[in-house]
Amino acid sequence: MSIQERRERERADRERLIIAAARKLAEAEGWDAVTTRRLAAEIDYSQPVLYSHFSGKNAIMTAVAVEGFADLAVALRAARDAADGPGQALAGVAVAYADFAQRQPALYEAMFASPVDVPFASPQSPAPLRAAFAELCEAVTPFAGDDEPGTLTETFWSGLHGLLTLLRDGRVRAEEHEPRLALLLRRFVR
Repeated sequence: MSIQERRERERADRERLIIAAARKLAEAEGWDAVTTRRLAAEIDYSQPVLYSHFSGKNAIMTAVAVEGFADLAVALRAARDAADGPGQALAGVAVAYADFAQRQPALYEAMFASPVDVPFASPQSPAPLRAAFAELCEAVTPFAGDDEPGTLTETFWSGLHGLLTLLRDGRVRAEEHEPRLALLLRRFVR
């Protein structure tokens, strides 16, 4: 291995370490606790090292969000692959999406609520975001009928996201989460 290859590998390892530390800290204490000073202390590197990888907190959150989309795509694909038909696939994807958001609220916030530099619904969207959307679209498409599958997927996604955001923020009754999710699914599976 050349010196250049080793340096590139070490740089990639440091970036993964920074992202992992940011995710862990955000899940434990919220995004306000994630500062470059705090991350530098957590990973035992200086702040200038962090700045050599990321321009600041927003860039770190963006990297966390992109990694989150990759994780979400894997979870949605697993749910879809485990299903025995289109109805079960859509239900499995919805449950996997909800579980993902509820298990990792800080990650979900970085992906969908924070001002990160990630273009949505665009050819410039990062591949992990496109992969996660594609998994949703694969589950929704059998129910599209005359509707454009991408638009119907955006509508389904909006419904899921809205339900989860309202639940997270205490705006709807927590005990009605499963019935609401079942109602949303029934409206799409008709």
